[in-house]
Amino acid sequence: MAQEIKLKTPYITLGQLLKIADVISSGGQAKWFLQEYGEDIFVNGENDFRRGRKLYPGDKVEIENVGSFIMKEA
Repeated sequence: MAQEIKLKTPYITLGQLLKIADVISSGGQAKWFLQEYGEDIFVNGENDFRRGRKLYPGDKVEIENVGSFIMKEA
């Protein structure tokens, strides 16, 4: 089952999601994580590992061996 991420702003970036979801411990690790595991990251079913990718309510992010996340309005 996908974990819901409540957005308090109109959108967040993929890098911010990684920190919010406790996939990484600091924002500085986002670039490294995305370079290493980019081929295992899917946004709305398409491979996408851009740190600045904007995620809006309704978007679904799947990271292999980590989990699924659905963006929801707060």
